[in-house]
Amino acid sequence: MNFTITDEALEFYKKEMELIKGDSLTLYVRVGGVGSGGFSAGIHRGIPEKDYVTVEKGGLLFCITEDDQWYFDGMTIDYHHDFGEVTFINERIDDVINPK
Repeated sequence: MNFTITDEALEFYKKEMELIKGDSLTLYVRVGGVGSGGFSAGIHRGIPEKDYVTVEKGGLLFCITEDDQWYFDGMTIDYHHDFGEVTFINERIDDVINPK
């Protein structure tokens, strides 16, 4: 499994979540509810209870469960200062909100 977290996204998470070296974050697939539909990426502090893979970046450990690898494999997580938000782009999935 291969995914990229840019330096800008890393710094955003460190600042917003008050993270320090050695902290772990879990990335997971969120399924939208009524009216929102589709998928999005979720993140929470800690490691998952299921089997997972990890990527270390800037002293942080990013974890993804085996069940969610299909969504994050090939993804680039970036932060755009102009919009003030984290973006998720995956060239393997044309539309990360409504993947086919």
